Amino acid sequence: MTHTNVAHSVDEAEGDVGGRRSRKSRDIGVVVFEGFSLLAAAAVCEVFEAANEIYAPHAASLPLYDVRFYSSRGGNVVWSSAVSVRTFACDAALADTFDAVFVAGGEGARRAARDARVIDWLRVVVPKAGMVETISEGRMLIDAARSGAHGADAVVVDYDGYGPARAALSLVERDLGGDAVRAIASRLALNDALVTAEHDDARHGAPVERVRAAADWLRRNCDRSISVSDAVRVAAMSERNFLRHFKQEIGTTPSEFLLQVRLERTVQLLMETDMPIGTIARQCGWGNGDRLAKIFRRHLDVTPSQYRLRARSNGDVRPI
Repeated sequence: MTHTNVAHSVDEAEGDVGGRRSRKSRDIGVVVFEGFSLLAAAAVCEVFEAANEIYAPHAASLPLYDVRFYSSRGGNVVWSSAVSVRTFACDAALADTFDAVFVAGGEGARRAARDARVIDWLRVVVPKAGMVETISEGRMLIDAARSGAHGADAVVVDYDGYGPARAALSLVERDLGGDAVRAIASRLALNDALVTAEHDDARHGAPVERVRAAADWLRRNCDRSISVSDAVRVAAMSERNFLRHFKQEIGTTPSEFLLQVRLERTVQLLMETDMPIGTIARQCGWGNGDRLAKIFRRHLDVTPSQYRLRARSNGDVRPI
């Protein structure tokens, strides 16, 4: 790793306000509970700690990543008879905005998913978070938070084992560059499966698996307000490598794939239901009927209403 490359990446990571360079720490939250699994959560913290040490020569005072543990009422949370972690309380009224939130897994997840303080806090935090990563059973907490909640459009990814460390590395790569990621992976003895495709994962087939997972995620979430940038986060790859591998594996670009998936779902609802056009537009991720009409005219030369009428009368419609 060269000092020049890291310094250049740091400059890009900082903002320029009023002609003066300014920066605040990236806020990272880790949700834990009694009986959580320490291994994956610890791997995430080690990645950010190593990144802070790399960044330290360029920092005035603040670390690049401010990692904090959160639990229902704060204080010490026990992992085992010998280990506990100090946490902040989950208080929905005082919830922060996070660059990333990691939700731990473990045998205590089911009980934590019934904890009103934690779930109310997640309902406030998740929609505003840049990324939300769940570790195994941690998904139960997100599912509970989304039950009855509206507008929770943050990117939520399920991981097992060391997957969260890979996601943490993807954030570090955006801030400090590939040299820093390689140095951290080497220092922590992380295997190649944890490092993004920019760093030689291709020979292990990892990019193919991530691209397929991202494509499946796009298909399952096409009804939400999502973008290609969200799919990049799901894949935990650099954008350049994600776009290249996606085209190779799927045969089209991510944006074209998402458009096709939404069109297919829209046509299905037009033909099989009597839903109003505006409702279909919202359920297929278009936002509103006007946008859906523009998309249909551009790609199919008809309005959604005309497509429905023709499809039901004589089937004389352009295939998707």
